[in-house]
Amino acid sequence: MKIILPLLLAFSLIIFVNQSYSQIEIKPAIGINFTGFSQDPENATSSAQLGWQLGGTVSYGDKFYGEGGIFWTYKANDISENDTNITFSTSVSGVRIPVMVGYHLLGKETDFLGLRAFGGASVTILSNVDAEGLSKSDFTSPTYGVFLGAGLDLSILFLDLKYEWSLSDVSDLSSFDVGQARTIFINVGVRLGL
Repeated sequence: MKIILPLLLAFSLIIFVNQSYSQIEIKPAIGINFTGFSQDPENATSSAQLGWQLGGTVSYGDKFYGEGGIFWTYKANDISENDTNITFSTSVSGVRIPVMVGYHLLGKETDFLGLRAFGGASVTILSNVDAEGLSKSDFTSPTYGVFLGAGLDLSILFLDLKYEWSLSDVSDLSSFDVGQARTIFINVGVRLGL
């Protein structure tokens, strides 16, 4: 018990100081994603599968802010052929670089509780593709997208939810014509003020 109280007080002091003076935040994060396509391939249907991302961002500002970052991203999708009921999985991974601007609707960067809205653009550079009968060269890289989202801040923790529309086709192959990707990103992380 003697050690718990000083640790609790030290942690509380760190949170207070962190939230009182910072306008620059480093935000390491981990999250999940679900990626669908704007159209199904010929004679098949596609379904989003669980993917993930790991990385972080740096934000600058208070009520109105700018933010940029880098994430290692893994996206997955299942393709089911209508005639044969055969299902195969596709997955891609690579580096995603988002840049955004946002506004604190409730609170501001230094407050204990905050609600944010943001929007921006991203570029994804593929590094690996795992798809039956397809190779990395069959997929468009880099791809570009735009997104809108909302975030919730609770002390040094945050939760972000984004919906991204790809501006680039997933592939130029007529045999794998699925249009553009549509992705939901959910990230959780820590806000570290400088």
